Amino acid sequence: MTKYFIVTFLLLFGITNKANAQFGFSHEIGAIVGPVAFQSDYGERHDISTNSGNTGYGIGLIHYLNFSYRAECNCYTPETYFNDHFKLRSELSYNKTNLQHFGEWVDAKRTSLTANQLRAMKGSTAVTNIGMQLEFFPLSIRDFTATEGSFAPFISLGGQFSFFKPTAYSDLGPGLGQLPTVTPIKYIGAFDLKGGTTWSVVSSVGTRYKISPLSDLMVDLRFQYYFSNWVDGLSPDPKVYLENRANDWNLWLNFGYIYYIQ
Repeated sequence: MTKYFIVTFLLLFGITNKANAQFGFSHEIGAIVGPVAFQSDYGERHDISTNSGNTGYGIGLIHYLNFSYRAECNCYTPETYFNDHFKLRSELSYNKTNLQHFGEWVDAKRTSLTANQLRAMKGSTAVTNIGMQLEFFPLSIRDFTATEGSFAPFISLGGQFSFFKPTAYSDLGPGLGQLPTVTPIKYIGAFDLKGGTTWSVVSSVGTRYKISPLSDLMVDLRFQYYFSNWVDGLSPDPKVYLENRANDWNLWLNFGYIYYIQ
């Protein structure tokens, strides 16, 4: 399935290259990497150990349409507010997070069967995303492009399509999700490890730093909310277990390098 995301990303890149010839865009390409904190049905809501424990990594390839500059003539486009303050970002990314239960209910002082079952539950989820975000730069893109050592803060909003594949097992043995001797009662029948697809909304805040005329460093903090509660492979009945009613989401701190294609 991942190859279809790659093909789609390359097709999008090809389409924007054709658009460049017709409408006067320029292109930027880059790579991102950073830690991911995944919020799911593993662990306790609003618990610091859950937030810090269920973490993984993410990597990605990014492409920008720069509306302020025309690569084919090595000149600026006609100055408008949109051209000087917005860029369109396309992205193909992958993140993986190992998951387990943290918090009050798995504290070492708890010795009940449920506590033992929760401590023994382990899982992971791997997610491949493809999508677009519109980035808004409050300061002038042209001024930033012309000034080495300058910063360009931005905020963004967009959407992504995701393919996810979760895993799960128990240190107590096989039968997780079915056997009551292994599975906490709230998770009986609440497992689906086949994987699937979903849409998500993505928003981020960050900044660029210009290190040369044709290259930038970037850092941004992204919030991604999935329109599914199955990304981690778990979904207890939300009408009964209100603490598990929210869909899965993550926070991703990106560090990136961006190169301007002339």
